[in-house]
Amino acid sequence: MVKKAKAQVTYAKMKGIVSYFTALMKDKKLGSSHSIYQQMDFLRPESGLSVDDGAAAICYSDLPRKEPQSQVSVADFDYLKVIGTGSFGKVFLAKYRENGTYYAVKVLQKDIILSRKEERQVMCEHRVLLKTLNHPFLVKLHFSFQTKDRLYLVLDYACGGELFYHLQREWVFGEPRARFYAAQVASALGYLHSLNIVYRDLKPENILLDSTGHVVLTDFGLCKEGVVGRSTTRTFCGTPQYLAPEVLQQKEYDRTVDWWGLGAVLHEMLYGLPPFYNADRLEMLKNIIYQPLVLKPGVSNAARDLLKRLLNRDRTKRLGAKRDLTELQSHSFFSSIQWDELLAKKIPPPFIPSLSGPGDLSNIDPRFTEIPVPQSLGACEEYGATFPGFTYIKENMTSLSAETRGH
Repeated sequence: MVKKAKAQVTYAKMKGIVSYFTALMKDKKLGSSHSIYQQMDFLRPESGLSVDDGAAAICYSDLPRKEPQSQVSVADFDYLKVIGTGSFGKVFLAKYRENGTYYAVKVLQKDIILSRKEERQVMCEHRVLLKTLNHPFLVKLHFSFQTKDRLYLVLDYACGGELFYHLQREWVFGEPRARFYAAQVASALGYLHSLNIVYRDLKPENILLDSTGHVVLTDFGLCKEGVVGRSTTRTFCGTPQYLAPEVLQQKEYDRTVDWWGLGAVLHEMLYGLPPFYNADRLEMLKNIIYQPLVLKPGVSNAARDLLKRLLNRDRTKRLGAKRDLTELQSHSFFSSIQWDELLAKKIPPPFIPSLSGPGDLSNIDPRFTEIPVPQSLGACEEYGATFPGFTYIKENMTSLSAETRGH
């Protein structure tokens, strides 16, 4: 039976939610391809839709402007190709001149951030990146610095591409491959939860593969910090087809929204589409709230059971509600996974991307790589910090990893 929500969602309210999505997503179409490095344009809470925190936004332009000069600057990189675009700027494949390492450099325009009052969210993403430097399945921040007009985040370049890209090509994955990716993503989410961080935007576009085929979860722009244990929040944000019903209904929610998201991604890996998907946005959102979960044959009983438990509309009964990651690790679908070996990357990935080298662009949408790189990008601007605490230099910054070393 479909469990009805306590507060009925009227057609008018649902239509309003769809309009909200439409306005924020602009011309994006559900199910279309978007490079992960494009994902700087999110569904974010707007006035009247967010009741999270209640804290006033910090006006960074009013704060002291002195910040130590970074040892790394824009002129230290060769900006090779555009690999994504978004509402705040662009992402570039760049080569660090000192040692030839390839990075994905996210370049954000300060004036746009300030005009949209997104300072707090940008700094939240920065803090999360600093907190998650040591997990093998989370993207790493290597440097961050700023000029008068821009913010720069220098991140891992995961040249294996998006999980979404590979799903588009293959439609579905076999269970062993889906299990491997789901386990690594679950490990990453569990780690975030241990830091009292809820991820809130799990989707195949945010799951990258490195050169050896391991998962790299990226894009922390919608993370919520300070969600301790079973405490809740209410910000309305996410990506439509992966939204948990409690978020869509603007109810309180907790870290279990991430386990719903994992269920939605696992469903897409096994069946080719997210659960409750409909090309009509209004119908899809109604389906998420009301339609019974129908699992077609073709997958194992263990996989079906896991999907039912993750996609439980009652978040208090959803798998992970009580003991978080530990509950998932104990499920029969993951019985073949040795979690310590998985974390140590000792389990061979089921798929290894075919790459020509660490700067390979074959998994990036040509719509982005064909955009010209601005000639002024590498020029040093007059320093004028407006985001205090943004500058970061990773220790041992000249050491090279096996994946990113240039040849």
